[in-house]
Amino acid sequence: MSRPNLTMAERRPTRQIFVGKVPVGGDAQVSVQSMTTTKTADVEGTLRQIYSLAAAGADIVRCTCNEEEAAEGLAHIVPRSPVPIVADIHFHYEMALAALDAGVACLRLNPGNLRKPEEIKLVASEARDRRVPIRIGVNAGSLHPDLYKKYGGATPEAMVESAQRELELFAEVDFFDVKISVKASNVPLMVESYRMLSQAVDHPLHLGVTEAGPPPAGLIKATAGIATLLAEGIGDTIRYSLTADPVEEARAGRQLLEALGLRERKGLDLIACPSCGRAEIDVIALAKEAQTELEKLGFPIQVAVMGCVVNGPGEAREADLGIAGGKHKGHLFIRGKIVRVVNEDRMIEELVSEAKYLMEQGVEARLLAADPTAESEAAADREELFKLSGSDPNATAGRIESIRRRVTPTE
Repeated sequence: MSRPNLTMAERRPTRQIFVGKVPVGGDAQVSVQSMTTTKTADVEGTLRQIYSLAAAGADIVRCTCNEEEAAEGLAHIVPRSPVPIVADIHFHYEMALAALDAGVACLRLNPGNLRKPEEIKLVASEARDRRVPIRIGVNAGSLHPDLYKKYGGATPEAMVESAQRELELFAEVDFFDVKISVKASNVPLMVESYRMLSQAVDHPLHLGVTEAGPPPAGLIKATAGIATLLAEGIGDTIRYSLTADPVEEARAGRQLLEALGLRERKGLDLIACPSCGRAEIDVIALAKEAQTELEKLGFPIQVAVMGCVVNGPGEAREADLGIAGGKHKGHLFIRGKIVRVVNEDRMIEELVSEAKYLMEQGVEARLLAADPTAESEAAADREELFKLSGSDPNATAGRIESIRRRVTPTE
């Protein structure tokens, strides 16, 4: 039950690579990535986390490869993983080579940490021969010292030059199977760096705000950077870097892409009004309960919880399903049409039941099955609320007279 893409800029064209069987760039859908927080040598613990990440929406998962035991763990993890595995390499080129021996689907190299040209070219040659792509992972906090000196700090120009230097080394050994990130914890720096990079190369771009921090601030910061670029058509794969359970990263990435219309909805999209003085119910509590119960179903639908029967169904008319709270009653609606009026104490129960029917039978069938008296009963409820507020709650006639006195010159 998806909606048309109305506002997104056209995707920037990029060459396509494959991380395992997952296409990145070109005409492929934007993919979601995350990273395990377990010790990679802990094979069973790492696999449990990988499966949780995949269930939450991760298409690709990265694991650290910082020691021999981690590389050996990858050899066990790769064939059992439900998604392609990327090995994260920082200082030791030997770990990159070991990860390739373990069978990983991609490497991530930080050009600020792995600096010797001969070592970088050796890794690229081995990756080329095995048809394994590499992500050039530029980070504002770990650029080569001479770039800080040249540009006076971490600037977009410094970030882009770091990536381009690595690309030049790769080109010397005919390796071009590359994706690139230029991450920073400063959102404006991150955004401008990716904009500049997108004009300089045609490689697929991996978006992220590094070290975004814990939710909710980390979610806001990461979304500000990633969503800005995606709305401009920049970006081929994304990762939220949160100080939290990585499952939250995968879930946030998936939900962002769904919200932007870049991925088909996989789960619940619950919308709710912020509540106001017109509400006759506790909207916040009702929305939380609805979220909990409907998420158990795993249906890819948009559901609205509204606090006002006067405006709620109209304001949320694009939702697949919704409930608007009245005085001791709830108006159950589908695509803005009232289909039933239910008692307040059964609103969540009836909402869940209708969601099941909707998925089984479809929108048209459920609209045909609407209670024929629902709309007239709803109209009566709305009229009652109008009467409680008075026929002229804003004292409109008096206000108009005052306005006219102010703007009409006296003789």
